[in-house]
Amino acid sequence: MRLVSFTYSGTPSWGVLVDEEIRDLGDSAQRRTLGAVLRDGDLEQVLAAPGTTIRRGDVQLLPPVTDAGKIICIGLNYADHIREMNRPWPAKPVVFTRFNDSLVGDGDALVAPRNSTSFDYEGEFAVVIGRGGRHIPVGEALDHVLGYTIMNDGSLRDYQRHTHQFTPGKNFPRSGGLGPVIVTADEFGPVGAQRITTAVNGEIVQDSRLDQLVFGVAELISYCSEWTTLSPGDVIATGTPGGVADGHDPARWLFPGDAVDVTVDGIGTLTNPVIEED
Repeated sequence: MRLVSFTYSGTPSWGVLVDEEIRDLGDSAQRRTLGAVLRDGDLEQVLAAPGTTIRRGDVQLLPPVTDAGKIICIGLNYADHIREMNRPWPAKPVVFTRFNDSLVGDGDALVAPRNSTSFDYEGEFAVVIGRGGRHIPVGEALDHVLGYTIMNDGSLRDYQRHTHQFTPGKNFPRSGGLGPVIVTADEFGPVGAQRITTAVNGEIVQDSRLDQLVFGVAELISYCSEWTTLSPGDVIATGTPGGVADGHDPARWLFPGDAVDVTVDGIGTLTNPVIEED
């Protein structure tokens, strides 16, 4: 199953995407967001409703979860990215957070801020929590997954390095993308050698496979649940492979007019153009 959030005729909603049609479940959910339905434990009930059908081309996609309680991001989780950033091998996952207003949906524009020219792309495979919990054992962690999506963890590298905390460089408004869909875990299947690529203006700049993750999905869920309670609708982005703009010589920063496509086998492509800040 493929879940999407979107606006249609100016009204936000969500539903199930099948080919080029969406079964709109907004009314069936009493206009609650997908995130709210997940937190209320009502997803199966709402999915059983017939909904109404609208064309995919008539909507503007939003991040699949627009109101995640937590957006947890993992850094330095591919060996080639660790090397290109000249960082030590992590003994534990490197963790930082993003805010909801830092993310846009598929097809929407990333905003290159006026106060930095060090705008970097980071294509990432992301996990959406379906069942919450605390102190989740690794062996049970995948039972807590609703599905998977794609993140472009857009980063302002100069602000990221102002202090040892990554937060400022990771949370400029509309600097990252999330989407286009959540592919449920049963449809996606086991996480293994699925390919992940990032292309800028059609040129592939990142190319790896999900079996290259240093800390896998189950390990990340278990670790994060040690220090916070995970809730339905929370997002964990699993890190980016080598090839980021900052890793090139010279650096290949993003500028207005560029376009970024992040593709993960089994999910699709998250596409975002880059525009300048007003």
